[in-house]
Amino acid sequence: MLLSQASSQRTARKEAASSRPLSVSEAMLRAKDSLEALTVVLIGEVSEVNAKAGYKAVYFTVKDAGASLPCMMWLNRYRQSGVELAVGRRVELTGRFTLYAPKGRMNFEVFSVSVAGEGDLRQKVAQLARDLEREGLMDAGRKRRVLRMYEHVGLVTSPRGDAVHDVMRTMRRRFPLTRISLAGVAVEGAHAATGMAEALASCAAAGCEAILLVRGGGSFEDLMPFNDESLARAIAGCPVPVVTGIGHEPDTTIADMVADVRASTPTAAAERVTPDKEALDRDMAVRAGLLSRSVERTLARRADGVGAYASRP
Repeated sequence: MLLSQASSQRTARKEAASSRPLSVSEAMLRAKDSLEALTVVLIGEVSEVNAKAGYKAVYFTVKDAGASLPCMMWLNRYRQSGVELAVGRRVELTGRFTLYAPKGRMNFEVFSVSVAGEGDLRQKVAQLARDLEREGLMDAGRKRRVLRMYEHVGLVTSPRGDAVHDVMRTMRRRFPLTRISLAGVAVEGAHAATGMAEALASCAAAGCEAILLVRGGGSFEDLMPFNDESLARAIAGCPVPVVTGIGHEPDTTIADMVADVRASTPTAAAERVTPDKEALDRDMAVRAGLLSRSVERTLARRADGVGAYASRP
């Protein structure tokens, strides 16, 4: 084995010596062709992110204990991935090495990105969804009817995110007579699911007639509390209807599947439980006009009848 390797190395050196030397440009082009022909999957920790407005790509760096690698990903691919590139997050990247020959600079072009270990998480979530579906938690017949108008609505969300302001603003604009009870909770982290489940129970006990469970967009990893079994059972067991409005992401969480109604965003969830006051006013005006004309016609007919009766000999 060693003799064979040594012989191969001597042959390679002889071939290299007998061939003409390459120019720097030729050598770089050969290296570029070899590198860019390979698709590579790697795992590393994000150490730097540069995603400025107006850029057509996201530039970031991944590292491990022994090396760091500059990366780029076209913006449309990044948006489709649903993953937020955050410093300190371990990610799995699929892509290819690229070489910029004039500067001799190597980069890694990313085709797809996922959170490291996300594949296992997705399998666990899918299995839990199947188990809960078999139990009937997602059956349409179990779900409660959600009305278009309530006097008292509970709101379970982070008190500091955009979602709480979007919901409050929408509900107050559409129907300011609705009373809103905010149960501020964490929507990410190890204890988020427990906190949200307890908040649902608190809102129901406080007399809320329906509850909105909402948050803004996030990665699959960020949304994991909404795939928690205890939260799913709390939604199914809640004595009043629960409407979810969980971000703008393509992922559908288990909480969405179990909820009585799933809205695409926090704003859409708010619209689902409040009527539009201006539309109601217009409708009332139309109905009042119809009623007024109906009364006028009735009175006119009766007046004609009375007149005819009075004119009889």
